Amino acid sequence: MGRLAWLVVAAPVLALAYLAFAPDRAPIARPTAEQPYHRAEGRLVFAPDKVPMLALPDGSHRRVLSVLDIPQAMHFGDYVWNDANVPAGPVWVRVDLGRQILSVFRAGHEIGSAVILYGTDGMPTPIGVFPIKAKAAEHESSLYEASMPFMLRLTDDGVAIHASLVQRGSATHGCVGVPESFARKLFAQVKLGDPVAILPAGAQASAKEA
Repeated sequence: MGRLAWLVVAAPVLALAYLAFAPDRAPIARPTAEQPYHRAEGRLVFAPDKVPMLALPDGSHRRVLSVLDIPQAMHFGDYVWNDANVPAGPVWVRVDLGRQILSVFRAGHEIGSAVILYGTDGMPTPIGVFPIKAKAAEHESSLYEASMPFMLRLTDDGVAIHASLVQRGSATHGCVGVPESFARKLFAQVKLGDPVAILPAGAQASAKEA
């Protein structure tokens, strides 16, 4: 499976795009002199005058100052976390169902990225922007009698982000499943009210300059 990759398009209006998942290693976007970012400390840092604003499902936009530089393909169960030298600041989460990737941002910088599980057609994961309503490091689903460690509840009917065994062929009952060690880091990072943006399969990444 390919990984989430950010590609800066040389155009009058800056755009971000994700490289789709593929069975083999995904192609890697490599910077050129014309591309408005540079590599530093394991991330791609955008030029100050070319900072993109990612569109969310509710029509709002979020600034992206840098993203993780991950040259290798990501597979089920994989994640990357790097918040070295990233300042304190607002945290938000982006879930791309089409590419099965969750990204965590703090103070405008991507600090975590993981391959996820999500709901089936019969029990789909909802689309939209959801504030985190509740947190529980140890949680047992009363509906499914299943353990949901490091649970971050998003909806009143129980949809949440939580630790799962993320493997090919698995799905959830509408929740977003992430590897347990990643879930622990995410749980420690977010607070109640932090927004989680969930994008549908087939959604096109869009951005504008700040």
